[in-house]
Amino acid sequence: MRDGGASLDEAAFAPYAEFLAGAGLDGVLAFGTNGEAVLLSEGDRRRGLELWLDAVGGRMLVAAHCGAQTTAETVALASHAAEAGADAVAVIGPPYFKLDAAAQRTHLLAAAAACAPLPFYVYEFAATTGYAFDPAMLARLREEAENVAGIKVSDAPWDAFEPYLLDGYDVFVGPEALIYRGLQAGAVGAVSALASAFPEEVASVVREPTEAGAARLAALRERMESFPRHAALKRVSGWRGVPLRPDVRPPLRDLDAGEVAALEKWLADELGARAV
Repeated sequence: MRDGGASLDEAAFAPYAEFLAGAGLDGVLAFGTNGEAVLLSEGDRRRGLELWLDAVGGRMLVAAHCGAQTTAETVALASHAAEAGADAVAVIGPPYFKLDAAAQRTHLLAAAAACAPLPFYVYEFAATTGYAFDPAMLARLREEAENVAGIKVSDAPWDAFEPYLLDGYDVFVGPEALIYRGLQAGAVGAVSALASAFPEEVASVVREPTEAGAARLAALRERMESFPRHAALKRVSGWRGVPLRPDVRPPLRDLDAGEVAALEKWLADELGARAV
């Protein structure tokens, strides 16, 4: 973002993609929760996905998050993602209204159909949407839409995560603290907000998962959550040499002067050796 969050910073996409690809990530979930998706216009999201695809240039997979408040906008974004050349589509439940299983099914089927035969991933995050997807509905959804490939689960603790280890679904772990346990239980990978600024750290734990590694990531995530997270992660990336501005789209906010000082001190004290 630039201009106080009003505009996409188009010049930042290429160097940011280089940073992530160079760190060994397999792919990007474009405009997920960490990408401020629900605050952006449909036009911004279409243009942003095209910028991501150009910047990545085939070095990583690009999954487009197309979840939106309405089914019509979700369908339009999913269709555009397929036309633009994305590798997959993911959709979170529309926030605010608590959808029952029947409404969830209708919404997800429409989104999956809009991008077929592109792989389609459900994005489960009850804390953000205000409700959880019904696991029994999801089990049926896999049978009703051939391109339903998997699910990203951002629910925690484990008792909330475990019901989504569904047969026929490639499961990706959202909470870094659960990466080890999730992979041990059959998950195939992780989609991590923390990896937007600390890609090497997350990738190393996914590739060689240990309880201690997951605990380190959990502590790192807790520290970042002590600040306004979106702007803080952008500032960390900037400190590591990526030309990202801390701009976020309101009502998200940047760090205040005291928070900037605290973040910079923590970076210098704890991560100084990693600065570039």
